[in-house]
Amino acid sequence: MTNEEKSKPKLGFTIIKNDPTDGHKGFGIGSLSLENVSPVIIDVEEGVASIEIGAMHARSTLERGIKFLIDREPSAGGKPYWLVWVTIDFKEDGPYYAGVAACEMVINREKRRGYKNFIEHMNYMDKSMKRHIIVEQMDDKSKHILADFLEGHNKELWDRSTPELHSSLRPENN
Repeated sequence: MTNEEKSKPKLGFTIIKNDPTDGHKGFGIGSLSLENVSPVIIDVEEGVASIEIGAMHARSTLERGIKFLIDREPSAGGKPYWLVWVTIDFKEDGPYYAGVAACEMVINREKRRGYKNFIEHMNYMDKSMKRHIIVEQMDDKSKHILADFLEGHNKELWDRSTPELHSSLRPENN
């Protein structure tokens, strides 16, 4: 490795809080902040959703002790889950659920194996941060669980959210 290669800044994945540039105009300008993104895990069989901050780094309680693969076969017979990236943003009348993107997970505790598409999880987190709503791949039951959770967690955020989010999670109300 040459001296020139050693001195180049590395563009690794970094969690940035508050203002990513902190007043300067140099390296890192235009970075997205993860401060307003929360991972919500839906247990499809139990019909419950909860915020799992550890899922930001694939270290939620649910994921511990599980070897995740992109191949579904080793996790066959496991429980279905959704990891949903929820981004909160602000508009004139207050904060709202701006981005929501759901990723599939399957966990087989007995085999200690799980399925998830790591690239999809990262891409969907990015899509959520960019204010996209991606829930069409979810089953109706899971959409209702998520809608009920988001509304119950903070009704004001839910009420200020876009009609697109409401119709995506509760299509029968349109």
